[in-house]
Amino acid sequence: MKPNFARLLKEIMEQQGLTQVDLATKLDMRQSQVSNWLNGKSLPGYNSIRVLSVNLGVSADELLEMHLGISE
Repeated sequence: MKPNFARLLKEIMEQQGLTQVDLATKLDMRQSQVSNWLNGKSLPGYNSIRVLSVNLGVSADELLEMHLGISE
């Protein structure tokens, strides 16, 4: 089964105790954008991957694997 970006982002947010509003504020983005990622309506672009990586303390590689569905 391929990784699912929305599911894994939700897990990271839960581990860090973040709500959609918290994450949007932390990323300086609209809450609706975070909601779209979490509902699978859109995927983050490369700039957003970089911002997510820095702010969530996870590697960009891990986020890209979730985003692109890459698994070994």
